[in-house]
Amino acid sequence: MRRFAALFETLDTTTSTLAKVDAMRSYFEVADPADAAWAVYVMIGRRAKRSVGRALLRAWLSEEAHLPDWLIDETYASVGDLAETIALLVPNDAAVQAQRTDISLNEWLTLRIAPLARLDDADKHRLIVGWWRELPYRECFLVNKLLTGSLRVGVSRSLVTRALAECLGQPRTQIERALIGDWQPSAEFWGKLLRNEANLLIAHPYPFYLASPLEGTPEVLGEREQWLAEWKWDGIRGQVVRRGAHCVLWSRGEEIITDRFPEIVDSALLLPEGTVLDGEILAGAAESILPFAKLQQRIGRRKLTSKILEEIPARFVAYDLLEASGEDWRSQPLRARRRRLERLLLDAQAPVLSLSPIVSADSWEALTVCRNLARSRGVEGLMLKQLDSAYGMGRQRGAWWKWKIDPLVVDAVLLYAAPGHGRRSNLYTDYTFGVWRDAELVPIAKAYSGLTDEEIRRLDSWIRKNTKERFGTVRSVEPVQLFELAFEGISSSSRHKSGVALRFPRILRWRMDKPVTDANTLADLHRFLGEQRRA
Repeated sequence: MRRFAALFETLDTTTSTLAKVDAMRSYFEVADPADAAWAVYVMIGRRAKRSVGRALLRAWLSEEAHLPDWLIDETYASVGDLAETIALLVPNDAAVQAQRTDISLNEWLTLRIAPLARLDDADKHRLIVGWWRELPYRECFLVNKLLTGSLRVGVSRSLVTRALAECLGQPRTQIERALIGDWQPSAEFWGKLLRNEANLLIAHPYPFYLASPLEGTPEVLGEREQWLAEWKWDGIRGQVVRRGAHCVLWSRGEEIITDRFPEIVDSALLLPEGTVLDGEILAGAAESILPFAKLQQRIGRRKLTSKILEEIPARFVAYDLLEASGEDWRSQPLRARRRRLERLLLDAQAPVLSLSPIVSADSWEALTVCRNLARSRGVEGLMLKQLDSAYGMGRQRGAWWKWKIDPLVVDAVLLYAAPGHGRRSNLYTDYTFGVWRDAELVPIAKAYSGLTDEEIRRLDSWIRKNTKERFGTVRSVEPVQLFELAFEGISSSSRHKSGVALRFPRILRWRMDKPVTDANTLADLHRFLGEQRRA
């Protein structure tokens, strides 16, 4: 754990990409195989199962710190992270620390933390408090984060695979594919990674290629005829993997969602063996597209009833071919992949699998007209893909662009504020906004992004001086600050007091030029909802 704690310290305190890659490579070169596998697991964003609830940890902290609850709450509010608050406030036993032996990352996770799930609260209390007393600050912090399954390391997945590729002397594409899907960190897995044998599962998907947002007009991309235009579907990105006698459906989040969409899987079984398709899962039959909220209902259901399957049918719109007849096609140009995909789907005659249609327009000007019709079609805009490009990995800029329609906007009043996380844990950066319903302000959305660092500091100072009430770490404030919010869509919601839910809300600007009486009304939002339904 000491070595991993030192690595975490380096990654957390430097902004240099080269320094981060060097630190990870150095760690992988000397770490125990099982430790190396676990380090990769947590650094790419995977989480070990939570072993103990935050409420229990907070209660045990109060007992151990021998401090009044108000002081613990104030410290927590200032720090913004329970794991760090515990590491700062629990008294350490210097004598025990000096005599203790180092315990590996693998031992912590498999022999100490994982078995907690089988213990009662009294035994958990005894063990965890003992760990707090014996561990120095950084290791105590990390153990607490691992206990709650909330450890975030300040590196991207691409940096982790880059460091692994340098350490193991293998292509990044091979490393990235080996880390996709459901794998368990262990010395055995690390050995397979070393021997380039870790991606042999028959259902393994490929890393997804991600588009970059296009700012401005598409003329900067060059000649129109060099680019394929498709609709940007408002669904769930997925891969259909048809190998052997099976078909597996993967989400972009690397989850197997086969059981959520049986009609797609049944249809995909008509594809030839050795086929992998990239595309979008949509709610709706034939040419109709249901709102994204309907698709979420399919994901959220533990059991799919015949009624749900009938009311919210699903289909798969394919827009790329990654594997055909067991051969990797990603290095082929898009125009060739598209031709092969079209023939494959035509031959298969799979009922709920279709080809993503090309949006035909001879010029960028004509394509702009098509894009402006996107919302009425229930899509988010256009995708622009270079016809000569290979299928990349991750967000590689240059060949795939998403040209989204302009968002909907609303003026809303700041009602509540909460501390952020990580480096912003001592600032109020998480905001709740409301609009008018008669003379009452009703919450409609939470937003966490859109302000500059300077605006965040100014708003944080104002929030502290204009707090009305406190609810734990959340503060209600005087309703006098107006903000312009952008959002991608709106849906009905019985879970919200307002009756509506906004999709991807974010702050566009702080409207210090307008009074809060100019904020939008709930009736305005219901009008947006009605227009969306009619479209």
